[in-house]
Amino acid sequence: MATKKTSRRAKIRTRIRSRITGTTVRPRLSVFRSNTDIYVQIIDDLKGHTLCAASSREKDIATGNDNKTAKAALVGKRIAEKAVAAGITSVVFDRGGYLYHGRVKSLADAAREGGLQF
Repeated sequence: MATKKTSRRAKIRTRIRSRITGTTVRPRLSVFRSNTDIYVQIIDDLKGHTLCAASSREKDIATGNDNKTAKAALVGKRIAEKAVAAGITSVVFDRGGYLYHGRVKSLADAAREGGLQF
């Protein structure tokens, strides 16, 4: 059963995805935020492939005693490293219906510092 909060996020997410599409030249950086962790993928929507991914559940990120916002920043740096290694420098940011605030903003800022442009 969907709550008011999740149905609102689903509407926002649908509206965002109707305007944002990842291409081979400029793939989509998709964010999923759970209560405890944060996950990010770089996706080529034309081919339907995930090019690289990172999450706060990776061993070296999960072992730290940082708060969730600090872990999100580490995930942003990690996805930027993986993307640059894969030859990706420019992406389209898909916040997934979440507000651009807190963990999502921290992840985006760290990814920008790591070399991604969006």
